[in-house]
Amino acid sequence: MPNMLWLVLCLVPALTYAQTCPATTSSPWRLSTSNRLVTFGDSYTDESRLQYMIDHDGKVPPLGTQLPESPLLRNWARRVAVNTGIELRNYAVSGAVCSNHITPRPFPPIRGNFPSVLEYEIPAYLEESLAAGEEGAVSTVFALMVGTNDLGNIGFVTDSQVDGKVLRDYTRCLFEAFDQLYASGARSFLLFNTAPLHLAPQFADDDHGGQEATQYWPDKPSNRTQIARKMEQQTTSVNEILRFQVSYEMLVAGRYPGAHIALFDTWQLLTEIYTNPTAYLNGSMPAKVSDYEHHCDVSGENCAYEYNHTSPDSFMWWDELHPSEQVHRVIAREVVETLEGRSQYAAYW
Repeated sequence: MPNMLWLVLCLVPALTYAQTCPATTSSPWRLSTSNRLVTFGDSYTDESRLQYMIDHDGKVPPLGTQLPESPLLRNWARRVAVNTGIELRNYAVSGAVCSNHITPRPFPPIRGNFPSVLEYEIPAYLEESLAAGEEGAVSTVFALMVGTNDLGNIGFVTDSQVDGKVLRDYTRCLFEAFDQLYASGARSFLLFNTAPLHLAPQFADDDHGGQEATQYWPDKPSNRTQIARKMEQQTTSVNEILRFQVSYEMLVAGRYPGAHIALFDTWQLLTEIYTNPTAYLNGSMPAKVSDYEHHCDVSGENCAYEYNHTSPDSFMWWDELHPSEQVHRVIAREVVETLEGRSQYAAYW
């Protein structure tokens, strides 16, 4: 009976995004105990891995290749590394999904589908780790931020997923990714839920700055309201599934004995920025959450910056789909708080 009481007391706050009992009793989330951050995901995290593949006819970087930062902006992962001194190993690929067995997305410049988390990114890390003779990874935090493409066009929002696949398959894939890492010795996981993509100009309705055809969606249908509503339904549904699934896997199923997971509420943080922009956007011009800084035509050419790139921190979005560098700063700040075990945007198990 005491064990059952403990489970109930821990599970209830976990479902409300409060700090849970496992984190307060063992206090594993301390930067002083972590020396490496390994990241997986899509363009919200990638720095130059996809660009390498484009430049090398679809070939992936050889083991141990040191890839440069993105020349466009410094993302949240790099900022965490710079601000804390922690080592960053970034395996994210722009355009990636969790699994190409669920939502494959072709990309002609690399002569195939965008590499996915499950089939490319994690195996690439495991192969490099094995080649380097690294074992255990107990002082490493493994972060997974993916979903923008899974739920987007050529994904669930356009009903382009593999026949029979549903949102639950996407959330299951996230844990299958953790399964591979756990088997290799990983014990600290940082999982980001999905962003409020219905607020991004790529998917928003007319009242929230929704765009017509874009460089990422040149054949976009005209009913922007329908797209925004479906995207909002998808992201909120996925996040609700994750809210319960993490608790179940950790506290009921015991899927990862000895491990710790932090679930980061990306949806809530970006929604807060959207609804209270002056608290987060500090450029020299008025804050803009329904517009974006970098505009290109549907072919991705003829690009220009708003304000001639003199006020990038006034924008929530860098382009139709991607957060601005200022938003990445805010995310990085909260990720550091999460790694210290004290972020209001994270739940801990």
